[in-house]
Amino acid sequence: MTKMRHFSRFWRLLPLASVLLTACTLTEQATTPGTGSVNDPQWQTHQQQLSHLSQYQTRGSFAYISPENKTYAKFFWQQYTPQNYRLMLTNPIGTRELELAVEPDLATLTTKDGKTHLSDVPSELIYQLTGMEIPINDLTPWLIGLPGRATHYTLDENHLLKSITFTQNGVTWQLDYLAYDTQTQPSLPSRLELSQGEQRIKLKMDSWTLNK
Repeated sequence: MTKMRHFSRFWRLLPLASVLLTACTLTEQATTPGTGSVNDPQWQTHQQQLSHLSQYQTRGSFAYISPENKTYAKFFWQQYTPQNYRLMLTNPIGTRELELAVEPDLATLTTKDGKTHLSDVPSELIYQLTGMEIPINDLTPWLIGLPGRATHYTLDENHLLKSITFTQNGVTWQLDYLAYDTQTQPSLPSRLELSQGEQRIKLKMDSWTLNK
């Protein structure tokens, strides 16, 4: 693929207080202390329920914070299959800032000016154009509360994921689940925070739509 310029200051949206600290409309259940066994039958049942979610979508607030880059946006995530999904980031008035469409072996990123960029590695495509380091493929299972490729994780007292530690190519990501939406069936995350070094990614899911 042709290399693209790295726009480390690609775009900025509203301050964090305007976007992330809005009132949550979901019935949330905060994660509770505990390191429940990964062999717990209730956890095993929950994993099976999540694995049967073939299509779903969620929307909410997104924040990426690092020493060089502070980006705040509204996000919309639509999952078609495990390898086929779409992520859109918009400003508060609903104008598209970035749209990523991923299918097997091809990622297409469209910027706010309508220009389209292609790659077979979605995370590299995002980084080259925005400066944001996001483990986007691993975020697919993490978003619904599955460990994905991670083997080091803990559960809370409600038999749901509490934290994940994932290392690849010498880089370690820490994911913490802060709350779950108790109105969905099965329960799905409503707030999570992902960190690596001085980088933090915050997601707040305002709604879930499931097609099982």
